[in-house]
Amino acid sequence: QLQLVESGGGLVQPGGSLRLSCAASGFTFPYYAIGWFRQAPGKEREGVSCISSSSSTTYADSVKGRFTISRDNAKTTVYLQMNSLKPEDTAVYYCAPVLTTVQSMCAMRAVDFASWGQGTQVTVSS
Repeated sequence: QLQLVESGGGLVQPGGSLRLSCAASGFTFPYYAIGWFRQAPGKEREGVSCISSSSSTTYADSVKGRFTISRDNAKTTVYLQMNSLKPEDTAVYYCAPVLTTVQSMCAMRAVDFASWGQGTQVTVSS
């Protein structure tokens, strides 16, 4: 069964850094693109970043230059390195398999069979 478990969140001051991990199981991980999403209180869930099976990456404009997504297929894990964190980055962060475009790029849209887990809380505050 498909399972993705997020970890690595916490409380950090503005300008600080965190690295989130998404550990996957139950599917052929190297063939799938994986995305990170976040949901802040009172806000809709939004795409943050995604990485294709060939490690091409996509970022939301709000995090470009600050966040870096990567994957380790041997560990079936995707990471999100978050630097220069801002209070507006505060949210629960989730990962999920995402669609792949005809150009073999990832899209910020979860596949139909994806289910949202508990996520990991990121709080940026002084």
